[in-house]
Formats: sequence, structure tokens, C-alpha cells
Amino acid sequence: MDFLVKKAQRGDADAFVTLIEQSKSSMYKVAKGFFLSEEDVADAIADSVLSAFEHIGSLKNPGYFKTWLIRILINHCNMRIRERKRCEVIEFFPEINYIDQELEFVEFQEMLNAFPEDCRMILLLYYGEQFTVKEISLILDMNENTIRSKLRRTRDRLRKTIVESL
Repeated sequence: MDFLVKKAQRGDADAFVTLIEQSKSSMYKVAKGFFLSEEDVADAIADSVLSAFEHIGSLKNPGYFKTWLIRILINHCNMRIRERKRCEVIEFFPEINYIDQELEFVEFQEMLNAFPEDCRMILLLYYGEQFTVKEISLILDMNENTIRSKLRRTRDRLRKTIVESL
């Protein structure tokens, strides 16, 4: 991937398109964590891709391309939400082993919506996108220990909420 990033930084549009193709699934999942509407998701992704294309030269470490791209996407999503002065949040969260199969997905989403946005985003990035704590700290501009603490507390609280609902 580093080779493609360097080519894209030198102006190779095909290399940039390849990088976006490799990242589109992750981008979709993250944007879907912010918006209900497919149109909003598509707009946020399109704005992010354009912004990334315009600023790829500012990326200092090619190894962090995906982290950098996701951070741009999150910034665009937050900007869209602020501009409209409303928040339509829906969460994607992978199936977790300790969740009883009878728990409806909608109920699970309602449980997640009770958490602050930063906690939901940490869960999404960690479990949904398999980012490391270090990568999440770069994406969300938070200390790694803060990410670990929030992840642990959110998991514990989610586990407790699930047990209480059964």
C-alpha cells in the first residue's frame, strides 16, 4: 500500500483510485455509523475522497494512509452533522459472542445509542473495523490510555445492559 500512496502523492490518479477501492468498505461502515440515510453516507464519503485527493501530498507517513483517510471521513461526518444541527445516528456493530441470539438488532442499536458518541465510535472502529488502539487514538485524536479505558468501560457497561435486558 505504501507504494500506491507514494504514487498517488506524485499525482497518479489510478493509484489513488486503487487506494480508495481498498478502503471503501471501511469508509462505508464508519459513515453508516453516523447517518441513517444512504444519501448522507454517499455524500460524506464523496466529500472525504475529494478532500483526501486534494491533500494527499500532506500525508507524511504513507503507512498511515487508511488511518488518515478515516480521520478525514469522521471530520466530514461531524461537519455535516453540525451544519444541519441534528444528529441521525445509527450504529453498526458486529455480532459479539456473549450477545444472546434472541436480542433483536434494533434493541441492540437502542442500547448503543445510550452511549456517548465517542464511545460508540471507539466500539465501531475497534470491533467493526479492527483498528488497533493506537490507530483509533490517531483517528480520534485521543490518548491511547483514554481509548483503552473508554473501550473497557463501554464493554463492561454494554455487557451489564445486555444481561439486564435478558
